[in-house]
Amino acid sequence: MVDLSGASQGLFRGYQRWSSHSPLGAALDPPRKKVTIGTLQSMYKKGEPITVLTAHDFPSAHVADAAGMDIILVGDSLAMVALGMQDTSEVTVEDMLIHCRSVARATRAAFTVGDLPMGSYEISPEQALETAIRFIKHGRVQGIKLEGGKEMAPTISKITQAGIPVLAHVGLTPQRQNALGGFRVQGKTSKGALRVLEDALAVQEAGCFGMVLEAVPAEVASIITQKLSVPTIGIGAGNGCSGQVLVQVDMSGYFPPGRFIPKFVKQYGNVWAESFRAVESYRDEVKTRQYPAPEHTYPISREELEAFVRDVEKL
Repeated sequence: MVDLSGASQGLFRGYQRWSSHSPLGAALDPPRKKVTIGTLQSMYKKGEPITVLTAHDFPSAHVADAAGMDIILVGDSLAMVALGMQDTSEVTVEDMLIHCRSVARATRAAFTVGDLPMGSYEISPEQALETAIRFIKHGRVQGIKLEGGKEMAPTISKITQAGIPVLAHVGLTPQRQNALGGFRVQGKTSKGALRVLEDALAVQEAGCFGMVLEAVPAEVASIITQKLSVPTIGIGAGNGCSGQVLVQVDMSGYFPPGRFIPKFVKQYGNVWAESFRAVESYRDEVKTRQYPAPEHTYPISREELEAFVRDVEKL
């Protein structure tokens, strides 16, 4: 016989949602005001640091937006942190568009920027514009980012003239790591620093609304920032920049022990450890039949259960 004890617990009382899946969360109340290019320009003029964080899917964008990021960047770093690739050169436009759409669905207030992957913009300004349009129309982001200095100025000009905001990227440009001899700090000599400044001035003149300044000595980055009239977003470039950007997986600690972390990363959490603890606890409770407990199961009335038992016994 089937034990019917507790069968009538938790009966329906009004409407409840019984779906296995539910929306991740409601919009913030009260909602933040939408961040626009005008907002970013105002922050820059007031000297208020601009906060930028990467996101690669709905949950990572949801938390970044809820926590008050000004810009959410769908960076090509997702090649490694989300897709398990060796470097950013592997990721495609189609890969990026899927992740851009996911991030856009979660973002209500932050300004969203999509990273153009290697091979999607270098051939010509026309190719770059075509890719940028796809990111806006199909990726649903509000701006795009591309790497390169003065050689990319005509491309940036072409895209911005079409009404698409561009975040430039100078200094260390990871997509060109092979030409740079690896992930090396840029601007460590006077001539090297001047080249970074020339790149920064060129992309500014081309119309970018700001630029990522990566892996440059803090003093050099500060001087370059002071020479510009658009914000610099530093990553490994000191606190003299107009804002900062980090890869969310790095700063939140969502990786196993022993993984290499760049010098400029500060780890603000340990998501891996918490997730590991949760998964381990789930495993243990399933193995010992502690989960699911009665409160995690769906109810059936005693009468219906008794009728079902009788029907089963007739089989």
